[in-house]
Amino acid sequence: MTKRLEKLIEKAKTVRMSNADREAQRRSFAYGNAHIENERVTKKMVDEAADRIRKA
Repeated sequence: MTKRLEKLIEKAKTVRMSNADREAQRRSFAYGNAHIENERVTKKMVDEAADRIRKA
């Protein structure tokens, strides 16, 4: 591993995500995985499902 990569990894360990950042990343992950399985899945569909789950 290069020194530059090691420094980036150490810096990444100190990053604290906000709740909004965490939610955006969660939705992005869900969309990416769902879209691989079914190309008809849209970001809007993931957002709507996440909103329904959050309200429940």
